[in-house]
Amino acid sequence: MASLGIGLIGTGFMGKCHAMAWSHVRPVFGDVPEIRLETLCDIDPAMTSKRAAEYGFARAETDWRKLVDDKRIDIVSITAPNNVHREMAVAFLEAGKHVWCEKPMALTLDEAEAMTAAAAKAKGRTLLGYNYIKNPAVLHARKLIETKAIGEIVHFRGQVDEDYLASPDVPWSKRARIDLWGLGTLGDITCHLVSFAHLLIGDIASVSADMETVVKERPVPGTSEMREVENEDIAHAIVRFKSGVSGTLASSRAAWGRKNLIRFEVHGTKGMLTFDQERLNELQLYMTEGPEATRGFRTILTGPVHSPYGQFTPAPGHQLGFNELKVIEAKHLLDCIASGDECFVNFAEGLKIERVIHGMARSARERRWVDVG
Repeated sequence: MASLGIGLIGTGFMGKCHAMAWSHVRPVFGDVPEIRLETLCDIDPAMTSKRAAEYGFARAETDWRKLVDDKRIDIVSITAPNNVHREMAVAFLEAGKHVWCEKPMALTLDEAEAMTAAAAKAKGRTLLGYNYIKNPAVLHARKLIETKAIGEIVHFRGQVDEDYLASPDVPWSKRARIDLWGLGTLGDITCHLVSFAHLLIGDIASVSADMETVVKERPVPGTSEMREVENEDIAHAIVRFKSGVSGTLASSRAAWGRKNLIRFEVHGTKGMLTFDQERLNELQLYMTEGPEATRGFRTILTGPVHSPYGQFTPAPGHQLGFNELKVIEAKHLLDCIASGDECFVNFAEGLKIERVIHGMARSARERRWVDVG
């Protein structure tokens, strides 16, 4: 495979992140094909041209459909708004391209199922933007669980909190609309928490949930109007995994002081693991070994012994960050394209996550347990 051409849709936060990942993946890992940054696409012509020059793309485009049949493009990164994920992903898969799509997968469960069906018939690989689980610290936690370092798993406890909608003064936007944005905290951030749970423990089978909209109306910019917030600010659930393990999930987009807290605890019969995304280079491990008087949590600080940390820096404690996790995610996609293996999280696995978060919403509305397996 001599080279691979990249089409990127979106120039915002995640668009820039994908552009950086594609630019850095070969310098960091080396053993990947040459990456050609072919076309950057967004709706504003001037901004798209400016960003294309900054990111190093050969050309700028405002109509994403022109990328569908472009033979120069092998992989498409979709960082466009949630409500266009299905249409874009299906079109590119049918055109034979590989698709890397940001989360949440789609607005609705029906759309996610349509994307999964298209992926099953396509030759291209699919990957969803769950880069947090590519963290060397999290991958090490999975190894410790698999080798039973903390014994048999008995419980998973997960929490994800941010404060980007904590203030009632934050203006009303498309984030508040179900038809444009979909679920609230469930679609924005709880899906990340579910990706951790599925990676570490296995698939969730059933949920019993509650949810709440804290700020029920927000000011419309430039007017005196207040408009309804249609989706949830807070959600939490008791869950049962297919393995029989119990768990809890809690999330809020209105938690003052929390910037990107994704915290999990995995409880075993011989110890416990805990991790916090706001300290993403550290893993806490407790084991029931040695004299009881000297037991306690140990901090595992990631370094070159925790692959692929060493591809970025040979020095322990020098820290990886969010953008480095995206580079690792790009490498994973390239490896799967080369081997023919399925990515994690591909569209089929992503559908499982969508079933959990939409199942939580349904459980909260109907006040009952919902099967999501």
